[in-house]
Amino acid sequence: MKKLLHPAITRGSANYGWLRANYSFSFANYYNPERIQFGQLRVLNDDYVAPAMGFGKHPHDNMEIVTIPFTGALRHKDSMGNEGVIRAGDIQVMSAGSGVEHSEQNDSTTEAVTLFQIWVFPDTENVSPRYDQKQIAPLLRPNQFSTVVKPKSEAEQGDLWIHQQAYFKVGDFSEKTEITYQLHNKNQGIYLMVIDGTFFVENETLNSRDAIGIWDTSTVTVTAEKGSKALLIEVPMN
Repeated sequence: MKKLLHPAITRGSANYGWLRANYSFSFANYYNPERIQFGQLRVLNDDYVAPAMGFGKHPHDNMEIVTIPFTGALRHKDSMGNEGVIRAGDIQVMSAGSGVEHSEQNDSTTEAVTLFQIWVFPDTENVSPRYDQKQIAPLLRPNQFSTVVKPKSEAEQGDLWIHQQAYFKVGDFSEKTEITYQLHNKNQGIYLMVIDGTFFVENETLNSRDAIGIWDTSTVTVTAEKGSKALLIEVPMN
């Protein structure tokens, strides 16, 4: 088993006034040669967007982009003709594929938006761009890690999916719980980011916004304290 720790205080950061960002991996003006990516996980940004502000129209290609707001709401508009609002409790998936332009603006003039934006490298390039979103709560089962995004090859009608052998799982624990997480194959790894509370992962203690990456193993032991919540992303390591 191999592992790396990313305590919250060691993340990169930026403050543009309207945007306050914390970067798990090198992004924009933050560059750390030891934190370029984790396997096929390229970006995990923890953002605060001020009221009435946001990201203007900009392009992406060949990237799977997942957005999870925690407070507030974002208004999404893209060159595929999609327009709508992503609210706290929703999860949005966009395959940039052969190329797409989009904007994400805070939909409120009084309330900030906080969110994770996550990028995963695709396993197939230049696909047709696509967009989808769902509410997270109906996807969750109590006191376990529930899959909210899965690979296209495993998706059924109504599932959120991406062009990669990756799994996004949310764990919301109302009781102290120990889990032995089984990875899908030996070439996968997990990156666990604590949203709230405390987790014990393979003899490491993690609190809010701490993260750990683990690979070269078939199972990972995770203990969640009561009232804790985390995002677990399983990705290919090569």
